[in-house]
Amino acid sequence: MTTSIDKILNEHGSLAFPGIFDTLSARIAQQAGFSMAFISGYSVAATSIGEPDMGLLTQTEIVDRARQICTSVDIPIIVDADTGYGNPLNVYRTVKQLISAGAAGCFLEDQLWPKRCGHMRGKQVIDRDDYIHKIRAAVDARGDSDFFIVARTDALAVKGMDEAVARVSAARDVGANASFIEAPDSREALREVGQRSPGPNVANMIEGGKTPVLQKEELAELGFQLILYPLSGLYAAAKAIQTMYQKLLADQTTIGEEERLISFPEFNQLIGVDEKYKQAEQFGIR
Repeated sequence: MTTSIDKILNEHGSLAFPGIFDTLSARIAQQAGFSMAFISGYSVAATSIGEPDMGLLTQTEIVDRARQICTSVDIPIIVDADTGYGNPLNVYRTVKQLISAGAAGCFLEDQLWPKRCGHMRGKQVIDRDDYIHKIRAAVDARGDSDFFIVARTDALAVKGMDEAVARVSAARDVGANASFIEAPDSREALREVGQRSPGPNVANMIEGGKTPVLQKEELAELGFQLILYPLSGLYAAAKAIQTMYQKLLADQTTIGEEERLISFPEFNQLIGVDEKYKQAEQFGIR
């Protein structure tokens, strides 16, 4: 069965898409015209518990956030499921819960728990066979649903390119839909990933991270189809809030900064105020 993500890839070939972290960022992504989006665990950890992406976010927290987001937009959402939060039985439960929450797919990685952001130091990975058992559990949990499973490996930094390619290839053999070798640190490494890893492939574009941020056209030529910008929205929002709060603290007013703000009517349109008024009128609410 062709998944909705597969259909998007068939239409676009390669596409860039954003990371989101709450219902507002999801709505903005949809309104901007993106065909899909990704719930970043890094971003959810930062915005929901105020902690770094170092294995502190729980399964319940990511599933709850996924449910909130997936029910607020119409575009398909892929969710960062980290390591699946335990052994293959935990992976099975995680996938079932994400499907129930309305997610279109997930990333599933091979780090040793507690995991950490793929562009941080000190990563460790589990044995290849143990990881493939997790992928098999995810595929089994998916059943006949069109749930898109991305096999992510962090083995490149720990065990080298050959092992990273072997892991995603084995994951694809047991039913994963896409490959993600995390944190190649040069164009040459990206080229090797694109040539050796079974597509579709994910390119993870983190501004300031280990992987060079390249144009979509170049990444497509290198062999990447899913070009993810997981933290751009988070970093843009944090910078904007930081700047505005510093202004407010220094001047005790926001006068003169109106051009930096979305307007009251524009924001109400974004969150659907008029639609709610119309719905309320159907039930006699004025």
